[in-house]
Amino acid sequence: MSQEEQFEAKRAMCVFAHPDDAEFGCAGTIAKWVNEGLEVVYVVTTDGSKGSSDPTVSGEQLVQTRQDEQRDAAAELGVHEVEFLNHPDGYLQHTLELRRDIARMIRKHRPDRLISMTSTRSFTVSGYINHPDHLATGEATLAAVYPTARDRMTFPELITEGYEPHKVREVYVTGTETPDCWIDISETIDKKIAALYRHASQVSDSELPKWIRERGAKVAEGQDMQYAECFKIFRLG
Repeated sequence: MSQEEQFEAKRAMCVFAHPDDAEFGCAGTIAKWVNEGLEVVYVVTTDGSKGSSDPTVSGEQLVQTRQDEQRDAAAELGVHEVEFLNHPDGYLQHTLELRRDIARMIRKHRPDRLISMTSTRSFTVSGYINHPDHLATGEATLAAVYPTARDRMTFPELITEGYEPHKVREVYVTGTETPDCWIDISETIDKKIAALYRHASQVSDSELPKWIRERGAKVAEGQDMQYAECFKIFRLG
């Protein structure tokens, strides 16, 4: 059985490092939540300026391309608002500035649910090394949720800017090795694939649909679902 939350959420936020991270990690879940009536906003922490090996493409050109692609991919899922924090791609650290920027977005959009990236490096998978931008985004987001976004005395300049404290009710963490929440994306996996193909500068493999379905099926094993995405979930008071 899927361990989906019981309270009635109205707004959700997805915080991730680069354009396309959300689509790979949780697009099926996002599409499902949108279908259920949730308003969803994306927050991208970096500018995506390092995501090309083409010597004829400048970083500035790539930033614009990837932001346009991200907006198109989000729209494919029914997400119509994307916030770009524009920290330099590849150089991200969990600084107080980054934590404050994410907390500002939480206070601005006031989500009930929030999806974040894992802040823990994996040592069990031999074919993948966690991107440092992902880890920094995950750690800064969790710290922004608690305690920064909910504490009035932290970053008082946010109050001056008009952003009152806000408590996120639930946090879903992607990429964890200890998931305890599985979301059935059997009806939205095609949306996930379509959204990924919107990232044309990053995704062109004709085998992508097969790989996404195989991955979704593997995650769903033992969960009475055809395709799934999994998370570690924190329920906060």
